[in-house]
Amino acid sequence: MPFWRAQKQCPSGALQRLVRGSGALTLWLSVASTAVQAADVPEVRLYRYIDSRGVTVIDRLGVPAEYVAKGYEVLNARGRVVQVIPPAPTAEQIREAEAARVQAEANAKLLSLYGSVEEVDRVKTRKLAELDTLIDVAQGNIQGLANQQRSLQGQAADQERAGRPVPQAIIEQLDDLRSQQQKLQADIAGYQAARTRAEADFAADRVRVQQLTR
Repeated sequence: MPFWRAQKQCPSGALQRLVRGSGALTLWLSVASTAVQAADVPEVRLYRYIDSRGVTVIDRLGVPAEYVAKGYEVLNARGRVVQVIPPAPTAEQIREAEAARVQAEANAKLLSLYGSVEEVDRVKTRKLAELDTLIDVAQGNIQGLANQQRSLQGQAADQERAGRPVPQAIIEQLDDLRSQQQKLQADIAGYQAARTRAEADFAADRVRVQQLTR
């Protein structure tokens, strides 16, 4: 049936509803199309930074490489700040942060060893006693070697008084005794140095633990 005839046969109320429906559909399609197009367009971003002359610059292309380390702000299309990039830390700030990190680790380790200054004192007493024992043992061994040395020297003197050469075995034993004595003397010096260091270390630890547990 021709379209113009269908229009004639359609009641006027139905025709008006058809026209209104077509208009609403057209409007909806228009709005939807606009929304899709808006979604496809990336949101505008502006970048605000300070250049070498101290002038504040707003640029949509980004921040030049030479100014990135100084920090900048990201703005939306309405000029609202949406992101702040802080300045890069200076060499001094990096050193200070590293020193603070190392100190924090040292503090945590110290507190894991000692819960109070009294505990520091107890451990110090025990450690110094251990070193004193090692020193005493080494000194006792030196005394024992000295006794052996005097005995062998007496035997060597007897041989010489008798007009006989000192046996090679006695000479070698005396050399070995002297070598052992030298080693023990070095050990004692090491123990004494360790004792001095331990006293200083425990004193520093005591002060630090006292500060951290106040």
